[in-house]
Amino acid sequence: MSKSIVFIPGAFAGAWTMDNLCTYFTEQGFDCHAPNFRHHAGGPRAEADPALAGSSIDDYTNDMAALIATLDDKPILFGHAVGAIIAQKLAARGLASAIILINSNGIWGMLPPTEEERNLGRDLMAAAPFAGQTMNVEFDMMAAFALNNMTPEAQHTVFNQLEPESGQVMFELFYWMFDNNKAVHVETDKVDCPVLVLTGADDKAVSTETAQALAAKYGDRATYYQVPNAAHFMMMEDVWPQMADYCRNWLAEKQVP
Repeated sequence: MSKSIVFIPGAFAGAWTMDNLCTYFTEQGFDCHAPNFRHHAGGPRAEADPALAGSSIDDYTNDMAALIATLDDKPILFGHAVGAIIAQKLAARGLASAIILINSNGIWGMLPPTEEERNLGRDLMAAAPFAGQTMNVEFDMMAAFALNNMTPEAQHTVFNQLEPESGQVMFELFYWMFDNNKAVHVETDKVDCPVLVLTGADDKAVSTETAQALAAKYGDRATYYQVPNAAHFMMMEDVWPQMADYCRNWLAEKQVP
């Protein structure tokens, strides 16, 4: 029986961001699943589903847990950005055999250590109200913070597939200190599976400093790896095959599966 993998996308995005990895690991014999978050169309850009506004990170996490419950084995979880936080929350519930975190945002208690990360938070605060709203991102913001290692043509191709995101999710992610539900809190001591923390050397949205601090929370359970010439969407950039090979070799080293 093949080993299951669940790919969890980031905000404003969908399963399509994981197509390269899904194809790669399917060819390696894995049983791959790449769901979209609730009330997401899965790209390209669309009008927001009215139900999206109230969705939370906990909702997304519970939906992924329901998917995992249908699988025949405990899966490997790949998560990108906020999807990496969800992967950690699921692992803390004992629902993962390994987690691979791609440019994970910081979890509860982690302040943004770089000017770029602080600027991103300020720009998002200025973009729209959070509560009861949905949000879109502007091209210039995405090009500067997340798509900076892509050609202009590739930047527009990716941007045109993005879609609205829940303002509640963005509030929980960037203003966690005001979130009474602590949606980005992870009980790291309950994560007992191997953890791979991947960071793009050129990522402007989530810094290598954030990735190092996150890896430190897991001690010897974590492997930290800085991917050269990679930015926020490394799984869609030219470096993705090297990144995929590293992940496959790491899983073999950790004897997963």
